Amino acid sequence: MNHSLDTAAWTAELPAAPSADKALKIERETHKLEKRLCRETGKAIVQYNMIEEGDKVMVCMSGGKDSFTLLDILLKLKARAPIHFDLVAVNLDQKQPGFPEHVLPDYLRSTGVPFHIENEDTYSIVKRVIPEGKTTCSLCSRLRRGILYRVADELGATKIALGHHRDDILQTLLLNMFFGGKLKSMPPKLVSDDGKHVVIRPLAFVAEKDTTRWAAHRNFPIIPCNLCGSQENLQRKQVGEMLRDWEKRFPGRVENMFNALQHVVPSHLLDGQLFDFANAKATGVADDNGDKAFDTEEFPTPSSLPGVQVVQIG
Repeated sequence: MNHSLDTAAWTAELPAAPSADKALKIERETHKLEKRLCRETGKAIVQYNMIEEGDKVMVCMSGGKDSFTLLDILLKLKARAPIHFDLVAVNLDQKQPGFPEHVLPDYLRSTGVPFHIENEDTYSIVKRVIPEGKTTCSLCSRLRRGILYRVADELGATKIALGHHRDDILQTLLLNMFFGGKLKSMPPKLVSDDGKHVVIRPLAFVAEKDTTRWAAHRNFPIIPCNLCGSQENLQRKQVGEMLRDWEKRFPGRVENMFNALQHVVPSHLLDGQLFDFANAKATGVADDNGDKAFDTEEFPTPSSLPGVQVVQIG
């Protein structure tokens, strides 16, 4: 296992000649990080049956920290998995001006993983269709998705793996609630609209801070996603900053929000298509999902909620 200590993120706080104790501590922390990444990724794969015997998984590589981490961890899991599956890395070169087209091929050759670079000038299409100054990400994403589905067919891939992590999933949930009026997020596994492709997100349980640390430790050749000159998605940026602030001020809150996505109680929401409220009637039979569902003792005590004033009646 490579315990390289040559990245800026790990050495920033070290003196020129780190002590043996300091270096050993960094090595232990790195080992713990690797184990956590493998554990959380493996957990998601097993829980949602993402990868099966004989699968050919197409790993979509954008050049960002998350897709680099995804490929790196899948390679580690492939070596120890109880089933056989193949990986093929795919990058879509969209012909943005200044895109360093040699970076990903050089890196992928060094890993030994089979790879394919697809060249499609979607940049010109987006610039022609989207008015100057408007965010191009939505159209760019749709064009990219269609091309990747075609490439998956051509390569015989049975699964398409994307690098979205836990924080991406929560950001999407809040964006849909705040701006779309829907309780909807990114699923860990889905079937494409045409019914031909299975898309998986093996990093669904992984925190973004861990992909950031792993990318720094592994010194991945990150390609920034600002080459097209598009304005940053300000709504997503704001929601991301809000989640990071919550996690800093109230440790565990973000994890609880993510856990909530895995413990949905349709009878205690408002969607009549998920629960038949219209025909709900008294049966005389006790139901654990009835009123006493609100009597849980799992909520934090009032004193642990900063800024919350609790008034007791009676």
